Amino acid sequence: MKRYWLTPSAIILTLAAGGQLILAFCLYDAHGEIPMIRDAGWRILLVSAVFGWLPILTFRRKGGVKGRGYINTTILVDSGLYRIVRHPQYVAGILLNIALPMITQHWSVLLSGLTALTVYRSDAIEEEKSNIEKFGEEYKRYMERVPRFNFIAGIFRYLRSGKN
Repeated sequence: MKRYWLTPSAIILTLAAGGQLILAFCLYDAHGEIPMIRDAGWRILLVSAVFGWLPILTFRRKGGVKGRGYINTTILVDSGLYRIVRHPQYVAGILLNIALPMITQHWSVLLSGLTALTVYRSDAIEEEKSNIEKFGEEYKRYMERVPRFNFIAGIFRYLRSGKN
């Protein structure tokens, strides 16, 4: 089993995302320069929480999880948030990386978030390769109908499909 936490990608992501959180905490100013942007950032942060936590429940209920972690699925999950986006927890991280600079309105928070965004994209591509090996053609078909990160396009595709 691959030890993800030892990879360069995991180390960079931990430093970038963790650094962004620490910077955001330290640099937060409730009276930021542009309140409308700050308030939008808080709303995006709330959406991020939904994309971060719901997949855990979905995997546990529908993924045929084997072993300890909730990500050890034996069944391809394409329901819940996985109907509209292939990587909802990466979307959560991306939204967090967008929200925190909006909330703090500080360049250092933006810079660390951009670093994390790069790693999320790279990790998602690697994860998709692994899922193709694990689930084969079924995952390739899933990739054709569900966007990687663009949940807005995923919502529209889902609504157009008539599977409501």
